[in-house]
Formats: sequence, C-alpha cells, structure tokens
Amino acid sequence: TAYVDLEKMVEEHIKVKSSKDSTNGTLNWVHTAISNLKKNLLGIYHMVSEKYLQNYLDEFAYKLNRRYFGEKLFDRLIIAAVYPYVQHYE
Repeated sequence: TAYVDLEKMVEEHIKVKSSKDSTNGTLNWVHTAISNLKKNLLGIYHMVSEKYLQNYLDEFAYKLNRRYFGEKLFDRLIIAAVYPYVQHYE
C-alpha cells in the first residue's frame, strides 16, 4: 500500500482501520487521490525513480487540478501556444 514506509518518515504514526460509518468525505478523498496516483505511476510509467519522483507528482497535481476545465482546454492550449510569439507594445 501507499503507507508501507510511512513509519520511516515520521516519528509517530498510528494506523487506524476505518469503516464506512466512521469516515468522512475528506478522508475518502485522500484515499482516492492516493489510489489514483498509484495507478497513474504504475500504469503509465511502470518504473519510477526517486530522481524524477517530484516531476511525476507535479504532473499528477497538474492533471488533477485541471480535470474539470473540459471545454476551456482547447482555448487555453491555443493561447499558451501563441502567446510567446505575440509582440507586446507599450
């Protein structure tokens, strides 16, 4: 699981097995995000090195933050592609 080596990173960590009755929406969202990240890393990249781990995490966060942009994505892509070539006058 995602928490296997957590004990090595923090001084004190208590594992709590939660039931559907005892969890709240935030905790469920954390588990969903971790699960999606694991599937993303293992499914797309197959092997992840520590050297590039931050890049993988940044890409995941970028995609996660833009998942609801939908119809605006194409317009934003065109602006991002054209903007560096537009001459700006003062």
